[in-house]
Amino acid sequence: MAKKEKKVSKKKNLLIVSMEDLLKQEGVEVSGLKKKQEVKGKIVAIKNKAIYIDIGAKTDAVVTGKEFEFVKDYVADLKLGDEIEVQIKSPESDKGQILASIRGAASGYGWNYFKEKENSGGEVNVFAKELNRGGAVVVAPFGFYGFIPGSQIGEKYEGDPEKIDQSKNRLVFSERLVSEPNKVDKEVNIISSLKEGNTFEAEVVRVEPFGLFVKVVCEDKKMNLNLEGLVHISEISWQKVEDLTKMFKAKDKIKVVLINKDDGRLQFSLKRLTTDPWEDIEKKYIKDKEYEGEVVKLATYGALVRLEVGVEGLIHISKLGKNTDIKEGSKVSVYIESIDVKKRKISLGLVETDKTNVIYK
Repeated sequence: MAKKEKKVSKKKNLLIVSMEDLLKQEGVEVSGLKKKQEVKGKIVAIKNKAIYIDIGAKTDAVVTGKEFEFVKDYVADLKLGDEIEVQIKSPESDKGQILASIRGAASGYGWNYFKEKENSGGEVNVFAKELNRGGAVVVAPFGFYGFIPGSQIGEKYEGDPEKIDQSKNRLVFSERLVSEPNKVDKEVNIISSLKEGNTFEAEVVRVEPFGLFVKVVCEDKKMNLNLEGLVHISEISWQKVEDLTKMFKAKDKIKVVLINKDDGRLQFSLKRLTTDPWEDIEKKYIKDKEYEGEVVKLATYGALVRLEVGVEGLIHISKLGKNTDIKEGSKVSVYIESIDVKKRKISLGLVETDKTNVIYK
């Protein structure tokens, strides 16, 4: 009986080779695309909310979805054959596409667009996205966000660039230049005629933590114009102000003085209507001489003493004896140790009741 031949199965080692490796073996040089890589390409098609760009790869790069929505205003000015800068978002998507972005090109184009509008005084359509106490946040062409200050809003929300600052990525719009051009022109003429030091009767429009927005009335021939400006909190009083809401409310009537009108923005002051108490301070307060003051604040570093409105000095904690019993609001006798006029600082010493142990420096 013949022996059955034994079947032997020999498994060969299979080597899986990628297409890239095969091409290299054939001497074909392969350069793969990388995420965020920037390349140049030519537009070959714009359809179905997508842009197809020939970047010299096996397939065209595609700008679609959110990337297309972001640049749709820019796309309106593009045509087939235009060369454009492209950034690779994904070298190969699930659908085998090269996904790309042209935001960089659109951004540069957008800034040039707004600069041209600013220089020519052209109009721009914007859409209000959010309202706040300061004005309106708007969406402008090319996906840019901008801001219309409250003082620049008239009867409707349409925009015209007022100021561009590309370094801060900021656009400021003025609606009033569109809806009230004649009135704005008159305001510009009046503002140019104003001089620093002019005083006005003003009405508080609104109170903010940083200052007061006020309205002053100026006459232009037979027309009265309301001009709005700011009194910063530092210009309210010569002494420190903590809470403006406790001092002012809307529609309060106050007197102000103009201190700045740069860029057409009016800045006023209340405190400069009175004399700076630090003028000739060294003549009023003599070194080593005794004065009466009021303790306005106790802190870990010492006691702050008011000598007069707008003039305060510090008794350093090291100058306060252990048995010293002083409280906020209490009257104390102090002497002048030193005065720094530039820094507006006064160093004080506490006068002891029992002067037998007092050592003046």
